[in-house]
Amino acid sequence: MNKIKIKLIVGLGNPGPEHYNTRHNTGFLFVDELAKYLKVPNFAYQKKLKAEISEVDYKLKAISYKLFLAKPQTFMNKSGDAVLALSKFYKIKPENILVVHDDIDILWGNFKFSFGRSSAGHKGVESIIKTLKTKNFWRLRIGIQPTHKKHTSADKIILKKFTPAELKTLNQTIKKAISELE
Repeated sequence: MNKIKIKLIVGLGNPGPEHYNTRHNTGFLFVDELAKYLKVPNFAYQKKLKAEISEVDYKLKAISYKLFLAKPQTFMNKSGDAVLALSKFYKIKPENILVVHDDIDILWGNFKFSFGRSSAGHKGVESIIKTLKTKNFWRLRIGIQPTHKKHTSADKIILKKFTPAELKTLNQTIKKAISELE
């Protein structure tokens, strides 16, 4: 990860209080935690960009640049609309975008960075690939599969709220992933 220059980090999720702290909002939770870590200003809704945005002057060793954090407000299945608007407005190439999302194929407490992969059925990622017309962007896939024993289907997991103990584990996972970004 340290050889690339990420300029836009998009956390995927669904807007509204009924979706707060659900597994499908793992991307939102990551971006919120990263904003705290970087001590960036609060997110502000930008209607034309279809997202809540926070902007920071970011320093990576001797390099300084603008980094944008975003939470699309388009609902998961239309995430591409916001990502396309953000990339065009800020003139950011897909290879400089990191999309953070839940992943049912990764066990709980784990995460993976990937580049240029298919959506593997994730509707938010499918939307982004379709609107950007490329799969050549970075992804941070955070595991939400709860057990080693048998694979649980996504529809039984993604809208389930995290317990306090699960949120604690998720925060630890997020902190590990953030440390790999630096």
